[in-house]
Amino acid sequence: MAARNRYRLLPSVDRILSDERVRALANGGEPGIATIIVRQAIESARLAIAGGSEAPTEDQLVESVLGLAGAAFEPSLRPVINATGVIIHTNLGRAPLSDDAIEAMAAVSRGYSNLEFELEAGERGSRYAHLESVLTRLTGAEAAIAVNNNASALLLTLSTLGHDGEIIISRGQAVEIGGGFRIPDVMAQSGARLVEVGTTNRTYLRDYEAAITEQTAAIMRVHASNFRIVGFTVAPSINELGSLSRKRGVLLIDDIGSGCLLDTTEFRLAPEPTVRESLETGAHLVLFSGDKLLGGPQAGVIVGRADLVAQLRRHPLARAVRMDKASIAGLTATLHHYLRGEALTKVPVWRMIATPLSEIERRARRWARAIGQGGRVLDGRSMIGGGSLPEESLPTRLLAIPGEGGYIAELALRLRMGDPPVIARIERDSLLLDPRTVQPEEDRDLITAVKTALEVA
Repeated sequence: MAARNRYRLLPSVDRILSDERVRALANGGEPGIATIIVRQAIESARLAIAGGSEAPTEDQLVESVLGLAGAAFEPSLRPVINATGVIIHTNLGRAPLSDDAIEAMAAVSRGYSNLEFELEAGERGSRYAHLESVLTRLTGAEAAIAVNNNASALLLTLSTLGHDGEIIISRGQAVEIGGGFRIPDVMAQSGARLVEVGTTNRTYLRDYEAAITEQTAAIMRVHASNFRIVGFTVAPSINELGSLSRKRGVLLIDDIGSGCLLDTTEFRLAPEPTVRESLETGAHLVLFSGDKLLGGPQAGVIVGRADLVAQLRRHPLARAVRMDKASIAGLTATLHHYLRGEALTKVPVWRMIATPLSEIERRARRWARAIGQGGRVLDGRSMIGGGSLPEESLPTRLLAIPGEGGYIAELALRLRMGDPPVIARIERDSLLLDPRTVQPEEDRDLITAVKTALEVA
């Protein structure tokens, strides 16, 4: 049959819309959405006919419409099972939240809350008060403010305290952060003038001191939380920079990045600067993320001297980058885990870091028995990831499913396209699944997903 005649077999838009299965799409929905989807289905059919296919039947077109509708109403942001072994995985949403944090966020989101209302006084309050008390107790700071991420925290700090002034920074710390944003660009946007000192690998205290002028607003240190320079290197400690800032009467701003509140060396990891240590050694303001080693929702936290934090709150930019009620509730609940001394059992990031190797091996072997198909348990390493403890890793046990490159790539794709999606990694013609980053309650879903993908592949 000629293509022209096959086009005539296509039903009209109105005819497909009259089908009761399609009519149900529009009930209570956005007016016209069903029409748009039907037109998409018919246009796809036209393209197929142009390519030599037969015209679909009316039932086939209706099925196509229903399939398109399902895809249109399926949220693109979905939960996934992280079997990569990267604990703080930026592409997978960084830190998973504790049950308490999730419950706190849900509780204040279901209805109204006292976000900016003083219950006792019956008058307007401040959203910043909810986090400040717990942050100051945990860190020893005089005051605190939290905004929507650490890049915002840096922009607000420099816009408030460094505008039209000079900020001294080591050349090796003028780095690029996530998404292609660079520290010098953020500083330029704030109106501060960047003064780089030293070289990429060696900066001395005397370099900072020589750069201080009447225009100096602050010295800033940016901790290498997502990169590492090794070999022939020199950099002053935060303690030395604190002494210099006091001697010369300039501010010291410390961007420590990961927001670590615990001693990482207890887990055989490299030492990561903690917020309290930075404040105690002389930093006037310390900046850090909420969703890295802190293990909470996305946030940028600034703690330090009360008069400086008060200036930040008054700056017009503070309103543009403020946190919403759900994030405030989730971050507060996360911080309470540290106050109670339960971070290692309640905060998922630290629970993963602290999980004994014997427990990981037990789960990996249980996966191997349940899945079969030649899977075997191997030694491996779990990465901390996510702009925290660069190149640091922990010993783990991996479930490895061997196969040739094409087969393994197809298997990984099927896992990613499953429900729920499972994200694994591929090394040396093997698909690797790391129990350390899979929540124990996800084990059954992971095993089912892998068995299903293996049957199809």
